[in-house]
Amino acid sequence: MKKMSALLGLGISLWALSADAAVTVRYYNRDSQKHTFEATCSGSKYTVTFDGSTTSSTTIQGSAPCQVGGVSLKGGENIEIKDGKIIVK
Repeated sequence: MKKMSALLGLGISLWALSADAAVTVRYYNRDSQKHTFEATCSGSKYTVTFDGSTTSSTTIQGSAPCQVGGVSLKGGENIEIKDGKIIVK
């Protein structure tokens, strides 16, 4: 029984840690073309793509804050992409 409780506690701890390891932003891409940016989160590099003429959300699988297109993102921001540049709203 103690072994089962320990495993359950470990599983919940790992889940809680992984929940914090992502940055989700809502975006509106005014450009008709999709844009791909390099994101740097806690020293790790990721690629994020924003589809053209779209309002959507995207998740970057890294720890906040993330630098994307010259903008710092912590998660929960609304951003707009116009002329290939990211603007935080």
